[in-house]
Amino acid sequence: MVAEQIESRGVQTPDVLQAMRKVPRHLFVPEPLLPHAHEDTPLGIGSGQTISQPFIVAFMTDLLRPGAESKVLEVGTGSGYQSAILSEMGAELFTIEIVDTLAEAAKVRLTELGYGRIHFRAGDGYRGWPEEAPFDAIIVTAAPESLPGPLVDQIAIGGRLVLPMGTSDQSLWLITRTADGVRREEVLPVRFVPMTGEAQRPHEP
Repeated sequence: MVAEQIESRGVQTPDVLQAMRKVPRHLFVPEPLLPHAHEDTPLGIGSGQTISQPFIVAFMTDLLRPGAESKVLEVGTGSGYQSAILSEMGAELFTIEIVDTLAEAAKVRLTELGYGRIHFRAGDGYRGWPEEAPFDAIIVTAAPESLPGPLVDQIAIGGRLVLPMGTSDQSLWLITRTADGVRREEVLPVRFVPMTGEAQRPHEP
């Protein structure tokens, strides 16, 4: 999976590739979909949510650049697969999932698999985790229509936010905070489930 779907498509960072090799994706996939666990495709995990395709998980992780001891916020725990990848890379992870059943299942799964330094929260991630901010890196695994201001505010100086944005047409974006402000970079077209909750209410541009 890693050699054919990820490394061959340009992800070369050793720590990312090692984490992708170590985390068993089949343990995060519903049993009926196990035959497809290592295919480069998103798979349904229930409640209208998905586990992203392996290449996108690796690509977003590579773009995020979470170093050892980084403090990382993940909005959209889902199955916990991306959480496990970030944990393997040495991050202290704060992860939020809006669907209660998925949040509890991911917490049980990741705990049983021995992934540590993960803090779990069930709830709407639109406003992040302000009492733990700032974060060295923030990753969002569902697509809001526009950039959530509260998440931008929680990026540390020198930190990065990686997220999909849009409705019918979505793109992956890299948001970087510097001492002089915030830089936005559109990276590539993607397809994610929509971010629900407060993200779907009207907000000031």
